[in-house]
This record gives sequence, structure tokens and C-alpha cells, in this order.
Amino acid sequence: MTTTIRNRIGANWVGEASGEIGQTHNPANPAEVLAEYPRATREDVRAAIAAAQEALPAWSTMPPPARGAILDKASQLIAARAEDIARALTREEGKTLAEARVEVARARDIFRYYGGEGWRIGGSVLPSNAEGELLYTRREPLGVVGIITPWNFPIAIPAWKIAPALAYGNTVVFKPAEYTPHTALLLVEALVEAGLPAGVINFVTGPGARIGDELVSNPAVNGISFTGSYPVGTGIYAKAIKNLTRVQLEMGGKNPLVVLDDAPLALAVKIALTGGFGLTGQACTATSRLIVQAGIAPDFTAALAEAARGLKVGDGLEAQTQMGPVVSQAQLETDLEYIQIGQQEGARLLTGGKVIHSGSRFLQPTIFTEVDPAMRIAREEVFGPVISLIQVADLDDAIEAANAASFGLAAAVVTNDLHQALAFANRVEAGVVKVNEPTTGLALQAPFGGFKHSSANTFKEQGQAALEFYTRTKTIYLGHGQP
Repeated sequence: MTTTIRNRIGANWVGEASGEIGQTHNPANPAEVLAEYPRATREDVRAAIAAAQEALPAWSTMPPPARGAILDKASQLIAARAEDIARALTREEGKTLAEARVEVARARDIFRYYGGEGWRIGGSVLPSNAEGELLYTRREPLGVVGIITPWNFPIAIPAWKIAPALAYGNTVVFKPAEYTPHTALLLVEALVEAGLPAGVINFVTGPGARIGDELVSNPAVNGISFTGSYPVGTGIYAKAIKNLTRVQLEMGGKNPLVVLDDAPLALAVKIALTGGFGLTGQACTATSRLIVQAGIAPDFTAALAEAARGLKVGDGLEAQTQMGPVVSQAQLETDLEYIQIGQQEGARLLTGGKVIHSGSRFLQPTIFTEVDPAMRIAREEVFGPVISLIQVADLDDAIEAANAASFGLAAAVVTNDLHQALAFANRVEAGVVKVNEPTTGLALQAPFGGFKHSSANTFKEQGQAALEFYTRTKTIYLGHGQP
């Protein structure tokens, strides 16, 4: 059964002015049409922005605990519908049902966490240098915020942007990825049912070039939070600066996992497998480079190749599946192009590299060895189940190789040596560093964001760090002395 999606503008569920309709397809069965959605026009986006502006005064002045109560109710609704949402997510994005369940649980917990922010948000009282004066600060909402999210985490990433935006009193225009509008809709429906007033969240689906450009260039939008590719992110930054619009960007990674000679072999293989092939490698924090010390390299390479060949690739709804399909034909073609580039550059294709069934989007887990850090497959983001293995002599060489890429989102090391672990953590150029854990996986209460080309290097996401982006600080001098 095909789902019909509608945009949410103000209090109404609507189509779009042009009548232009898009379709989504099941990555595990591309012939299956899952949903039809409106491809919004600029007029639709302007109407959504106007609705957000109209709703802003009442929402921003609502007592923060009351806002938090609505977010907490949304968390409860997500929890009650978790299995249905997870199945819809798997059918739309392709990840395994187990991975989808974890993502839905994360969205639930994010709304629960930021529901509590209603009781914590505040300013500070400062010592004054004048007699009879109270000096203090207060946090105020940024205003109307545009939220632009990718397809790979279609409920978790919207949740960690939308929840703090709402908790701190902003109104939202939300544009999800075209591959995954249904999962995004299920999140919006939970918020509406939880009691969110009309216009506080507006939902517009369709092409990023059209919707995103209007959001970024419209002077009534006070902030843009975007997760996606570096070229698109830098384009947003260039346009937004013309209106001095506040921008938060997360733009991908080329994340290294360093395996040192003293690493427990089984643990290192498990971490590499999880980080590189979990989520079909379609995560901005996925492990795409393995930087392995020479002493352990032969045993580690052999064990990892054997484990990769043993992964069950298939429909994410099937219980035995360990890695789902690539999300789209376009992404599959990109993955295959990089596999060809790697071979042309002289890297050795150790395992994988082919589509499992002709006409499908099931790609074999792929590992390259004999990779030089200067090769394109070691520098450019593939965003698929393709790993490049680079051999190094010692920790210094490993850190140099890790820092050679222009991205700096996540990095990890596997070692039992605390000195080496801390040296790596201190010297690697990445916003997230893991020791004896995969590059993937984040704590919702901890700041998240990258260095270098992975981020605009301005505002972090998640936890208390979100307060900095979604609010502005006002300083107040209150003289109360006698005249």
C-alpha cells in the first residue's frame, strides 16, 4: 500500500501549489513504491516560514516547562509506536530492523532529554561593578529555524535538531531528505498529536535545491541547521551569510580507525566491522579508513576479510540480515565508481566490490589493501560499505595518516596502551575520538561536531551544546539604587 504524504503548513496538512509529486522506493525492492509526496514550491516554503513567524511570539513566551511537557509527550508517542516506525524506516532507508530500532529509541530519548530542558534553561547573574545594580543574562530563542536533514538517519538527526530548537522556544520549518519523507512525517505527526501549537513545526518535502535555497536566502529565517555533503553545506554557508543568518553545518567525514600492534585482534576486527559495514557504511561517522600497524596487519587483514565475507547482506526486515542495501541507485553507482577508482589507482581489492544480485542494490562489503593516503579512496567520502586499509610503522605514522584527510569528524584507536591511547586522542584532528570503540555511535548528552571540512567549526550539536546555536544571549543591567 502506497502512503500519501502531505506537507504541514500552519494548522493544515496540504499538497503543494504545482501538483508535482515525487515517489519513494524500497531499497531492498526498488520496484516497490512506498510513498508519494508533494514536491513543494517556493511559495509553499514562504507560506511555511510565514506560519512559523506567526506562531513564534506565543511559543517563545510559553513557560519553558510547558514546552518541555509537549516534547515529553512526543517522546511517549514515539515509544508507543516504536516498532511501526522502525519497520517504516527500514523499508524506506534500507538499514536492518535492529539498526532502525536503535535509531527510533534514540529519537525517543532525545525528546525525553530536551523535554527536561524546560526546567533547566536559564541565564546567569554576574557580579556588578556598580553599586545598586543587578547584572544578569537571559537566553532568548533565535527565532524561525530551518532544519535540513539527510536520509541516512531519517528520525534521529531530525530529532536532535528539532527537539532543542523547540525546547528553547524557536519555531521550525523542517525539510527532510527526498528518499525518506515518510519516516520524517511520522516524527512530525507525533509532535502534532502531542499538542504542538499550529505553525510551531512546518513540514515541507521536495527538492533541496528549491526548498533549501528558499530557506537559506529568506531573511525571515534566523538560523539554518544542516547535515549533508560538503559541497551543499558550503553553498548554504555562502548564501546564508548575506542575511547574517546563523548557520550550523555537519558535512561528512573520512573517519580513521587506527589498530596498533598491541590491540586485541578479535576486538579490533569487531570494531572495524561495526564501524565500516554497520548501517551499510552510510553514516557520516562510518569507518572508511583502517590505519594498521605493520606487526598486526597480516593477522588483522586476514581476519577482517573473513568476517566481511561472512556478513549476510539482504533485506533489512529479514531477521538474519546483517547489512542492508544501498539506499538508491545513484548512491550505488557512486560506490561502484569509487571501487573502480581504487583499482585504477593501484590499490588491491581484497574482498567484495560487486553487486550481489544483478539489478539489486545489495553491495558486497568491500576492503582495499595496499592503499596510499594520497589516493582518492583514502581522501574522499564514499558513503558506502567500502574500507581502505593503510599500513603504518608506528603511532606517529598512524596519526599523520589519520590527519592527512581534509575531514575531521570521528576517529578511533584500538590499543591496550593508555599512553598511546591518550597521545592519539590529543593529537588526532577530529571532533569525536573513540578508544576501543567504533567510530559510529554517539551519546545524545555529549557535544557532537567535526573539525576541518566536516563542520562549519561554529556550533556543536546535541546535549547542552545545542543551547549555543538555538538561543542568543541578552545582557541586562538593572539599576535599583536610590536616586
